[in-house]
Amino acid sequence: MALRAYIVEDSPTIRENLIETLQELAEVQPVGLADTEQEARRWLGQNPDGWDVAVVDLFLRQGTGLRVVEALRTRRRGQKVIVLSNHATSDMRRRCAQLGADAVFDKSTEIDALLDYCVKARGELETA
Repeated sequence: MALRAYIVEDSPTIRENLIETLQELAEVQPVGLADTEQEARRWLGQNPDGWDVAVVDLFLRQGTGLRVVEALRTRRRGQKVIVLSNHATSDMRRRCAQLGADAVFDKSTEIDALLDYCVKARGELETA
């Protein structure tokens, strides 16, 4: 069973590489994409049961991933919100956690940890 992911990332190159990596190595299936805060919040609000994990970049073409994370504070049990950013400082990790993120990973150095997290989340979904 694939983990359904909504991807919020404004760089087409990063988005394409991320999707390919998640599909191949963690059995994650993208169900939607956004490159702006408004687009992400609209889709996620209209599809509350259509995703298992949201992968959110902090700096978007328009708006911010922080507000996307905050908007997902009320989500169904088992859904995970993951921040994937080049700005995963300790202060930013703390802020993301305060807003409701389940995990924060650095794009440059923690892709393997993101994959491990997704594999674990998929396993939890399968046994739930």
